[in-house]
Amino acid sequence: MTKLPDTLAGARVLGSRMVAAQRASDPDGRMPLMEHIRELRSRIIRALLALVIGTGIGLIPSVFNRLWSFTVHPYVSAVHSICASKPKTAGCGGLDYALVVSGILDSFTIRIEVAFYFALIVTAPVWLYQLWAFIAPGLYSREKRWTYAFVGAAAPLFAIGAALAYLVMSRGLRFFLGIAPAHVTVLPQIGTYIGYVTAMILGFGLTFELPLALVVLNFARVLTHERFRKWRRVMIFAVFVFAGIATPSPDPITMLLLAAPCVFLVEVAELIIWGHDRSLARRASLYGDLRDDEPAPLDDRLNSGS
Repeated sequence: MTKLPDTLAGARVLGSRMVAAQRASDPDGRMPLMEHIRELRSRIIRALLALVIGTGIGLIPSVFNRLWSFTVHPYVSAVHSICASKPKTAGCGGLDYALVVSGILDSFTIRIEVAFYFALIVTAPVWLYQLWAFIAPGLYSREKRWTYAFVGAAAPLFAIGAALAYLVMSRGLRFFLGIAPAHVTVLPQIGTYIGYVTAMILGFGLTFELPLALVVLNFARVLTHERFRKWRRVMIFAVFVFAGIATPSPDPITMLLLAAPCVFLVEVAELIIWGHDRSLARRASLYGDLRDDEPAPLDDRLNSGS
């Protein structure tokens, strides 16, 4: 029994020597192709396992009932609003406005779909970490910092857009359901409603990502502030057009709820692009006195992460 600590110490020393030998043979941390494939397989399996567990939790009856109540709330709110303003509307006293299914397996498919979306959101930290752990070793420290900044901005922007879509969704449903002609029975299918909810959330979320995409294009030297300024009015007009299509409500307040935050974010993106272009211009002026055949000094900050 006294030899066990010595054995553990020897194993630790041997492991540290193996790691040091591997680093000495490949200081850049590169791996063979098969090692990359094995690591990718391992990351994918872990991410899928987390999604399967999250989907299983979402299928628990008590959890699914809450998820479904949350998902169907905009539709129920729209129907109640229509029936409150037009009590004699067809369907307000019966089941004409109820969500229906047309297939035998549709009810089971809807449960799987809702539970999967729940798992996709809840387990996002797990599968995003697996993705990052696979990509991060190939990035410089400077690139890692930029990635943290962009991902840290993308997640809240998408969440704000999704939350706003959920809030204004009942207004759009109220408009679509309320324009049904007289003596027309409205029988929306559950799959169609889930598709509408998904499209609204993705549309609003991706719209809020537009300013971040403009900043990324600028940092990639694809979009300059001069070009941005030329297309600024067109982009703002396109934002209002998309807001009008995504929120087909007769009142302008609903459209402004989407358009105003997007225009504000576009203006913020323009300020960032303008400041970045000025920084690049000042950096370029440092090498303005060099001859065409004279090499510029190396900037070690690109690789050191400073």
